[in-house]
Amino acid sequence: MFGFETTIEFQMSLLLFVSLLGYIIASRINQSIVVGEIIVGLIIGPSLLGWITYTDFVESIAHLGAVILLFVVGLQFNFSSIYKPKYFVIALAGIIVPWIGGYFTASVFHYNFNSAVFVGTALTATSIAITANVLKELGKLSTPAGEAIIGAAVIDDILGLLALSVSNQLVHGEVSLVADFLILVKAAVFLAAGSLLGRYVLQEQIRKMDEHHLARKYPEFVFIVAMTIAFLYSMVAEWIGLSAIVGAFLAGMSLEGVKLIHSKDFHEGAEYLHIIFASIFFVSLGILVDLHNITSSVIGFLIALTVVAVFTKAFGCYVVSRIQRIRCHDSFVIGVGMVPRGEVAMIVALIGLMSNIITQELYIAIIFMSLITTLLTPLVLRYWFQKYENIERAGRIYQEYVEIR
Repeated sequence: MFGFETTIEFQMSLLLFVSLLGYIIASRINQSIVVGEIIVGLIIGPSLLGWITYTDFVESIAHLGAVILLFVVGLQFNFSSIYKPKYFVIALAGIIVPWIGGYFTASVFHYNFNSAVFVGTALTATSIAITANVLKELGKLSTPAGEAIIGAAVIDDILGLLALSVSNQLVHGEVSLVADFLILVKAAVFLAAGSLLGRYVLQEQIRKMDEHHLARKYPEFVFIVAMTIAFLYSMVAEWIGLSAIVGAFLAGMSLEGVKLIHSKDFHEGAEYLHIIFASIFFVSLGILVDLHNITSSVIGFLIALTVVAVFTKAFGCYVVSRIQRIRCHDSFVIGVGMVPRGEVAMIVALIGLMSNIITQELYIAIIFMSLITTLLTPLVLRYWFQKYENIERAGRIYQEYVEIR
């Protein structure tokens, strides 16, 4: 209207304004920040007002937010609490069961083999950023269920990459066991080397920096070094074919437990960055969706796909968790926590569309399935935790009453 709406400066300012406003409003009314931010994205995006579209600029800022979010999450974990054999089994179930469910759902709706394979691949995804932020909001990140979700989701990201590679090979008729094996080897080496480097080299170097006169003169110096490490790990992860957020998470986990004396706490600095940029990430998920694309021909398949996406991920992870003697409450939280597909499934869908493997109709269905599962998870987790805490509180009151009598 005035000629400034299309400038990068205006788009960036508007994006930051609505993102932080959404954070403030959701916090004030005690609602999930993730859900609030996504709804804000739906309002300002193509679905309603059309103020912002999902441009390369928005995508870049959003991915930066996801990287910072996972770095902050990683700072609350150590290697031994995340990488356990039982989490690998949960992640494996969270890949195999949804893939089978997605493949057969697409087949029932008469989509061809190649399309069905990619639909199955999209359902294997788990957005670690979504559930991690919800657990962080609720103060449940360091619980046994929280550790299991994060550990399984990180492994899921690696196995999902393998599933995408295998799916690509299947649709092109060229399955390479060597290529698939190399993906796993690179991922394993990166995780092991990155953790050891952080634990035994980088942590010690940061402590020495904290004692150096430079840290006394520039208290923010260690924070800058910590963020440099986060982005370095993210770059290496992308370079070897993993997601940048896995690298950021590994960087945070590698620096967990560092105590500083003279420098400003880099945990606190990273938390401030997380509030700003993670908000943009969640808003961008709403912007990515255009509700006008829903047509009558898509609705039936979308409903079926969403039901299968929720059930296969939640049920598969729940059953495997119970088999491994994880208590019922935690198993349910793990199952639900693995449900959101978020940006990961959207990226898989985009790859399939650009490669002419799936149609525009299938692409729209996967995008909306990702949005619904992303919105559903925070709501269910908040309700479940509140209900469980109320039951525990009632149990304690009853126990005290019995003891008094």
